[in-house]
Amino acid sequence: MGVPRAISILSLLLAAGACIAGDGERRLCPAPGATAPGTATVSTTLAGVPAILRVPRTVELAPILLWHGFGPPASERELMELLPLDGVPAVKVYLGLPLFGARAPAPGELARRQTEDLASGVFEPVVMAAAKELPAIVAALRAAGCLDRDAAVGLFGFSAGGAAAFYALAERDVSASAAVVLNASTGLGASVDAWERATGGSYAWTDRARALAARSDAGSRAADIAAGEPPPALLILQGADDAMVDGVHAAAALEALQPHYGEVHAGRLRLQAIEGMAHAPAASAALEALRAAISAWFSRHLDRADT
Repeated sequence: MGVPRAISILSLLLAAGACIAGDGERRLCPAPGATAPGTATVSTTLAGVPAILRVPRTVELAPILLWHGFGPPASERELMELLPLDGVPAVKVYLGLPLFGARAPAPGELARRQTEDLASGVFEPVVMAAAKELPAIVAALRAAGCLDRDAAVGLFGFSAGGAAAFYALAERDVSASAAVVLNASTGLGASVDAWERATGGSYAWTDRARALAARSDAGSRAADIAAGEPPPALLILQGADDAMVDGVHAAAALEALQPHYGEVHAGRLRLQAIEGMAHAPAASAALEALRAAISAWFSRHLDRADT
């Protein structure tokens, strides 16, 4: 499925009755229920974070904030092209991770950081820092007319971006009604496991790294993730052929979360295997199944845009 050609964001805004606010503030999204000529994309920054907004013809649901991973898709644009999710009537906000894209350090610096200390050099300043950027991003979306004051957002994360989504759910700095993670690291421990498998190396754990692992581990933070009434609707997607992130971590996270969801909210928590999918999603029948699963989950569980 290709990404439809973008139309002018200005045309969309004018057709939808949106406005350009004063003092440098722009309304980037049409009012809920307004109909525009077609899907539009706009590259921008939200509280200093590079972002691409994909705005549908009609906005009915709260925005979805999406993070890419360290490997393909490894940028906000690559993720948008892979998962446009045009069947979901919500603004999609594809976010660049810290130390990637426009915020990337000098060539070779990220690899040096990873070799020196995966925990404090990469995981904390990229994955955990991404989650901590959310309150300012959400405030910027509200200022741009993309999010109602009381509406909760949706979260999506692939691989390391999935770890950011898990951590954001646990920290609860912003309200999320629904989340989907794909081939996600469930925390620093799972990321170290993947790194050791990929490199054949052995990570030298320190007390600080162990503390970061405890703070970021989805299983250890299950009660925090499931807090709220109702708890966030969480779909954990795992490629059946993923050789990088071991599915055992996803299963362990599910097992830790289930008691906190209980029977009443059991339908808001699911682990689903995507047959034929490796770690990095690619054009295939599996990709169509993936898009359908993500779209259905968000369409069912996202807040209304005008909550």
